Amino acid sequence: MTEKTNTDEEIVDVVKDRYAAIAVGAQQSCCGPTTGCCASPAAISSDLGYASHDLDLLPEGTNLGLGCGAPLEILDLQKGESVLDLGSGAGVDVLVAARQVGAQGQAIGVDMTPEMVQKAATNALKAGLTNVDFRLGRLEELPIGDASVDAVTSNCVINLVPDKPAVFKEIARVLRPGGRLGVSDIVLDGPLPQTVSNDVLAYVGCVAGAIERSAYFDALKEAGLTEIEVKKDIDFMAFVEGSLPAELQKLLDRTGVTAEDLKGKVRSLTYVARKRSEE
Repeated sequence: MTEKTNTDEEIVDVVKDRYAAIAVGAQQSCCGPTTGCCASPAAISSDLGYASHDLDLLPEGTNLGLGCGAPLEILDLQKGESVLDLGSGAGVDVLVAARQVGAQGQAIGVDMTPEMVQKAATNALKAGLTNVDFRLGRLEELPIGDASVDAVTSNCVINLVPDKPAVFKEIARVLRPGGRLGVSDIVLDGPLPQTVSNDVLAYVGCVAGAIERSAYFDALKEAGLTEIEVKKDIDFMAFVEGSLPAELQKLLDRTGVTAEDLKGKVRSLTYVARKRSEE
């Protein structure tokens, strides 16, 4: 029997509800290994590549351990630049970026979950940062002006958006000519079992929403984002082995699919790209 496939908007609603629950502390975080007390958000972020001096400056509750990489480290932000974080959550990357661009720069976060936007704004106040701005919005229709930011980043969020080409077109729209993109995200190097790819639990577990690597990068290029360079390429299932995201573990238990079946297919990439300069 064919598994029911969720519509795009049904998926968006489930993802929004999931992250709202994370924001208010009703559920654990999603993409990193989060089983029990063995994998704190700080430990997850350190394993992914975040610098301890950046994490130590964050107010309690900012780092929720939601990432699958550390994209800011490859973005090389400069003083006075403007940077946009897609799916900013509780604000971890925005607050780190705000210090990197300094008082003359600006760090903007966009998230579709009102609870996350509110939490991030509170964390910015606690951190004493005034060069930040958190906005409610969808990544497919960013509340950002044309050619208004120098850099865009995102950490394990684009894979959750059903219409990824629309996201890439929006990134190209808001970037200044020659602006750059630094992202960590999940892609596939092979098809998933149907019971996983059709299940919304795997979607919010940061697996089923991923698309094939070639399709992902083709969509980037179609949007005018080129000079793509993969800086890190990690087997996501090997990374989280022994402490799978809770939603994914429930799905595997229910369907009989094993983590071993997914190894090598689900990849965590950290990459850079650039918007074409004007002729």
